[in-house]
Amino acid sequence: MSRQRQDRLVAILLRDGGWMTAAALADLLGVTPRSVRSYVTAVNARVPDHPVIASGPAGYRAHPTGAALLRERDQPPQSAPRDRLHRLIHALIDADDGLDVYETADAFHVSEATLESDLARVRALVREGGELSLDRSGPRIALVGTELARRRLLSSLAHDEMEDGAFDVEALRRVAGSTSVPAEAFGRFKSALAAELGDLGYFVNEFAVADVTLHVSIAVDRASQGRALETVHGTPPAEQERLAEVVGRLAEAALGVTLGRGDRMHLASLLLTRVVVPGAGAVGTAGVDPVVDAAVRAAVARVSNEYLVALGRDEFVERLALHVQNLAHRAREQAWSRNPLTRSLKTTYPMIFEVAVSIAGELSERLGMSIRDDEIAYIAMHVGGELERERRAETRLTATIVCPGYYELHELLRSSITRSLGQAVEVTEVVTRVDPDWKAIDTDLVLTTIEPPTPSESTVRIRPFLTDGDVERVMQAAARIRRGRRLSRLRAELERYFDAGAFVRGLDDVLGEEGIIRALGALLVERGVIDDAYVEGAIERERMSSTAFTDALAVPHALRMTASRTAIAIGIADPSVAWGDGRVQVVALAAFSESDREAFQTVFEQFVEVFGERENVQRIIRRGTDFTGFLDELVAIIGQ
Repeated sequence: MSRQRQDRLVAILLRDGGWMTAAALADLLGVTPRSVRSYVTAVNARVPDHPVIASGPAGYRAHPTGAALLRERDQPPQSAPRDRLHRLIHALIDADDGLDVYETADAFHVSEATLESDLARVRALVREGGELSLDRSGPRIALVGTELARRRLLSSLAHDEMEDGAFDVEALRRVAGSTSVPAEAFGRFKSALAAELGDLGYFVNEFAVADVTLHVSIAVDRASQGRALETVHGTPPAEQERLAEVVGRLAEAALGVTLGRGDRMHLASLLLTRVVVPGAGAVGTAGVDPVVDAAVRAAVARVSNEYLVALGRDEFVERLALHVQNLAHRAREQAWSRNPLTRSLKTTYPMIFEVAVSIAGELSERLGMSIRDDEIAYIAMHVGGELERERRAETRLTATIVCPGYYELHELLRSSITRSLGQAVEVTEVVTRVDPDWKAIDTDLVLTTIEPPTPSESTVRIRPFLTDGDVERVMQAAARIRRGRRLSRLRAELERYFDAGAFVRGLDDVLGEEGIIRALGALLVERGVIDDAYVEGAIERERMSSTAFTDALAVPHALRMTASRTAIAIGIADPSVAWGDGRVQVVALAAFSESDREAFQTVFEQFVEVFGERENVQRIIRRGTDFTGFLDELVAIIGQ
């Protein structure tokens, strides 16, 4: 039984927070419902005094306290595959002369065949990084590569160990090897480093500071083994010298270790590629390489035009250019940043993530560098912050206050509503009559202190002196109206863009992602919607970043809107098929035309929203046995 799948089961349940059926979990894990039940039994057996997973008529749900106990008490034994793999990599990194396969198998208490299987996994990891190699000579095997490359491999292991990218000090110490330093010491170091960077005028990226702390822990362990970095090429800039002094001083104060100059300068270099200096943004992009500046401005201009989004504000472009310059440094050094929000950004804000992917694609072409998913997520955070500025004004609903006049009561109420709901609701009219003309009120919301003659979704009864309960009810009504409008637009668009001849049920996992894209693309090519170049463009887009935007739905598409008309080919998989790092049950190959750019935003974002609800997915899969059934269920869910 796979311990890794057990752990992933717990992670899925924790992320969802609610009840999930065995069938739904089986689809996400790529196993049978019977296997899910056995995983639940095994997980609960690991913490017998406090079950980790509760079961009931609605399925399974994770207990947060039990999950925490699972992490604390039930550390994987040394014979567990993942921990054994990490031990093997540590042994290879530390052994200058390599390891004897037979002796290592005996030391790990496993068979030679098992160790050979582990070595195959190590070789795959090493090949993926591209900086190290395994040199085999008879029974001896050695890791070949630089000290920096070895440290990067350790960093990758630590990130994989830490659940969802969270800063787990114990996992950090265990994987990095720095168990001689107390866990709380690294917490003190991280806090002190963030505080001092802020005092020095840097925009502090908390994720970046945590990542540098990880590298500090690795440096402490490697230096203690006589493997310090001593080489410093050329004359480092003054800023790097200053940060090196900060890192060295804080490491000595918080960790009780003295780092050599090479390690200090290396860690300072990592910091410089992960922080932004506000002073540089204040004077435009004078501190940015002109090539980077031009690439960012071109990417932003193209994306703003293609996706009809407002991203041209100077401050946004300057801040993004500074970030991309740091990104370019990281790409050259292969010192990638991890982003624990990547998955949630992709799932919750698919349109924002798609804009970020488009920007990243343009930057890759112009600057000649590949950009990973985690780095794309940081670009998405920049884009999302900028679009949020615009969205706040656009999503505000108009409201009429109905409050029969009594001295200044209606003015006090208007003031309270503006103060509490100003970002969501704009009061455009106040009616003080006891007999208002209700039919003449045409605002999005009606907030009334008297009973309306006919209840409606847009009318909210409130008290003359606004309470927290009133505010909550108004916010709920506003959310219903906004969602209703979005889904109404989506319903009309879906009926226009779906085609009965571009519907397939029974996708085969054997085809793989690219095979499924080609199969669905062929249906749209036959109808003259797209050409083969669009299909290849969708495959290239998929290689940049997985389009599995929820646990059940993938929406492959090309970055260029070259379709003759907008259309969507649907493929249903039951059971699920592998896609990216997970599995999906619905694949929607979207072909967008230049003339339908606005439809891209409406359909793309709202379509993903519908499939973000597990119950919706299961209902559509169960009842959508043909195109008519699929569309009927989808429209019914949207209209709810």
